[in-house]
Amino acid sequence: MEADHKQLVQLLPLMPVLAELGRTAHVTGTAELLGVPQSTVSRALARASAVVGTELLVRDGRGVRLTPAARTLLPYIEQALAELQAGLDLVRNESEVVRGRISVSFQHTFGEATLPLLISAFRSRHPGAGFALSQGARNACLEQLASGEADLALTAPVGTAGRDVESAALYREPLRLVVHHGHPLAGRPTAALADIRHDPFVALEPGYGMRSLTDALFREAGYRPRIAFESQDSHTARGLVSAGLGVSILPPDGDGPGRTVSPETGNLGWVEVPLGSALAFREVGLTWRRRKPGTEPVPVRLFREMVVAEGPRLLAGLVRQRTRR
Repeated sequence: MEADHKQLVQLLPLMPVLAELGRTAHVTGTAELLGVPQSTVSRALARASAVVGTELLVRDGRGVRLTPAARTLLPYIEQALAELQAGLDLVRNESEVVRGRISVSFQHTFGEATLPLLISAFRSRHPGAGFALSQGARNACLEQLASGEADLALTAPVGTAGRDVESAALYREPLRLVVHHGHPLAGRPTAALADIRHDPFVALEPGYGMRSLTDALFREAGYRPRIAFESQDSHTARGLVSAGLGVSILPPDGDGPGRTVSPETGNLGWVEVPLGSALAFREVGLTWRRRKPGTEPVPVRLFREMVVAEGPRLLAGLVRQRTRR
């Protein structure tokens, strides 16, 4: 048993060379891939053969050829290296377990599903991660980011990248006209901004992301809406529309194209109608401050990297659900 242990100790540093030789079947190619002299590869091969007690490779023209013994041994070497790499990855990830909190500022509409999905995916890898969450209007979210109160901001439209901040889009969803279920446009397959020129409009307050988007839509249409109400969240805006107090433009609700409440609650209900405008969408994304290399807290970096790299895939199902008709 002691002799076997000594053999393993002697063979361990040679395993990467053997694995690469098995793939390339060429001493020069292996040396170039590993960044070592050819003589190092040749000596490693000789030592490995001596430790195993049989030849592992034989010369074949300008290359080398695996012996039957090497073909038997090589899968075990590759498996051992793969398991060792998995262990190293696990140790490195564990060393980056979140010790502090990740502060995220986000708009109200992303608190129901978007942000929870991202946090859940991250917590599945880093169960000890802590989050400090702050909700508000888009401008308030970006102000918290700029002041350092928040590490990251989840907004729509996405924060504009510049000298001090970076951003990445995660997904895009359409904006729809929301009308009372008895409105003349309720049965239409599509609508234009001109169709609601004389309707009272339910807007979100200035500073909210949706307000900047609807302002842009009306500028494109060439008129200012007759604002009857200004709200701080889309749920209230839908409620006002549902009561027949105006029309609005909002992201999809996700529960279908519309909703009519039971007769006991009165003539409440709303319908979503697609808008015929190239600007009728919002882009949701993450914004973060630029930091000097090495100064970004590890948990913040890990969460940011996951959201940017995997966010579009993680949220794809949610986007499909919200935009279905």
